[in-house]
Amino acid sequence: MGLGRSGRGGEGRAWGRCGGRPRPGCGASLGGSIGTGVRRTVLAKTARNSRQPASAKWYDRRDYVFVEFCVEDSKDVNVNFEKSKLTFSCLGGSDNFKHLNEIDLFNNIDPNESKHKRTDRSILCCLRKGESGQAWPRLTKERAKLNWLSVDFNNWKDWEDDSDEDMSNFDRFSEMMNNMGGDDDVDLPEVDGADDDSPDSDDEKMPDLE
Repeated sequence: MGLGRSGRGGEGRAWGRCGGRPRPGCGASLGGSIGTGVRRTVLAKTARNSRQPASAKWYDRRDYVFVEFCVEDSKDVNVNFEKSKLTFSCLGGSDNFKHLNEIDLFNNIDPNESKHKRTDRSILCCLRKGESGQAWPRLTKERAKLNWLSVDFNNWKDWEDDSDEDMSNFDRFSEMMNNMGGDDDVDLPEVDGADDDSPDSDDEKMPDLE
């Protein structure tokens, strides 16, 4: 009659060639590609459901510490200021990637006088120092290497060597900051020395990279 194993159509012939027992290379490439695709899908879903720290940069000023979280098209932004801790979370980008940053701060801040401002490119947090005029050599309480945190050298300034005239500028800047809200419509004030490419910038004191 002649049907046998090979008479079952394409499926039967494939089964016949494999001898009823999977052999290396027999359908392995198809199964492997399907398995890899499934694993990638699972990993992608896990990544979306988990919370990863957002990239951030910071710099120190006389009365404030500035932390900028670099998240474009952020949504559901939540910033919580505590006396010794900053917590930031949001959804970022078109895929709504979840971000969460919890920072134990180098020194205390005034939560009531700390503000934040969201733009389409980032979220800038202005932390009012608990003790004005005290320099922060780093942002975090513990000396640690954080791959998501860096120093904003473009805005860094050695304010400890400012003249009395510069002091008055910082006083005016502090008053402006006190009136700043957390809306998108509020403009951040200009800071003396921000983005200053003066030739003496290389001689200024640089902070720890942590």
